[in-house]
Amino acid sequence: MTERSMQEPTLLLLTALADAPRHGYALIQEIAAISDGRVKMRTGTLYGALDRLLTQGLIEVAAEEVVDGRARRTYALTDTGRGALATEAERLRTVAAEAERRLSVAVAVPRVRGAFA
Repeated sequence: MTERSMQEPTLLLLTALADAPRHGYALIQEIAAISDGRVKMRTGTLYGALDRLLTQGLIEVAAEEVVDGRARRTYALTDTGRGALATEAERLRTVAAEAERRLSVAVAVPRVRGAFA
């Protein structure tokens, strides 16, 4: 049995952490940049997803500090998370390649003449 495909918030979070550890606000900004502004992750959604990914072992807390009297956690991708992201990227490449292949096939759809034409 194959694993389920990754939900978009998970894919975006792991992608945002793939090149560098980031804290929450930086993740929100990075996700907006990755999605070309299409996805604006809300704080509640972000921290719920981060908690889930921590539990799943896909990310870890890389650092904790206090900034302006507030605790700030910086998150990083684990080796398991890196592997999961690589697997999902390959799955997406495979699906995209098949979509491109099928789109490139010139199939003439016959037009039906008659009452609806």
